[in-house]
Amino acid sequence: MILDNLITKRHDCFVTKDDFSDGFSRPFDTMSLQDTASGVALWRQVADGIERGIADGRFAAGDRLPGETEIAETYRVNRHTVRRALATLAERGLVRAERGSGTYVEAPRLAYPLRSRTRFSEIVGAGGREPDGRLIDASQELASRELARLLGLKTGAPLIRIEALRLADRTPICVGTIWLGAERFPDAGRIYERMRSMTKLLAHYGIRDYRRASTRVTAAIVDATDAARLDLALGRPVLVVDSTDVDAEGTPLLTKRSRFAAERVEFVVENS
Repeated sequence: MILDNLITKRHDCFVTKDDFSDGFSRPFDTMSLQDTASGVALWRQVADGIERGIADGRFAAGDRLPGETEIAETYRVNRHTVRRALATLAERGLVRAERGSGTYVEAPRLAYPLRSRTRFSEIVGAGGREPDGRLIDASQELASRELARLLGLKTGAPLIRIEALRLADRTPICVGTIWLGAERFPDAGRIYERMRSMTKLLAHYGIRDYRRASTRVTAAIVDATDAARLDLALGRPVLVVDSTDVDAEGTPLLTKRSRFAAERVEFVVENS
């Protein structure tokens, strides 16, 4: 392979300063990327090398990659070439850039079952990852005709609207907009901020069990607001899930619209 001839035998992906006993001044093997005659663009060669490092486990899910400068020095290319390589990997869902922190290896897609009892924390935990929830905003609004229908309330009834971000191992998975009746769930925004879980919020109000009454899945392109929240590039796809949950008696509890980063989840429809 081309890159195998460019770097030491110790790494298929790329080397670090620690790999050389005399610092990072030792030249690469016989030729640099610029010297190749393969016709493969430099940024593609860099991207392929990093991808091999991810595939063979040298960079595990959640690991932070070396910085742009170090990668550029290692491959003897400029930082613009490195940025294009990383951007390509990000578009394919292999890495994720966090502002002010660095570039991290993405975890494999989260298998997310759609079933009568869908619990984000349980699903994420079952996959061996750490679930988390963050309150973005909580406000009051009056029920539109459609929201009133979904929640079994009168048009104009007071609602609590919650905007929340759900994560798995620090990776944003989805943004949700949740509506609940203000009379049944007073101060729900403050409770969610403390509980960081919708299941725990409902338990706070004495609801120990609930189920999904309806689910509708569509696809869309992420907007600027959700792109920032989900750490996605503009133009990336999201899976939009509109759902309503009810209690044991079938009374509507909440309705929500969740926007999932399509490159980080795969929905599994379960019949039970």
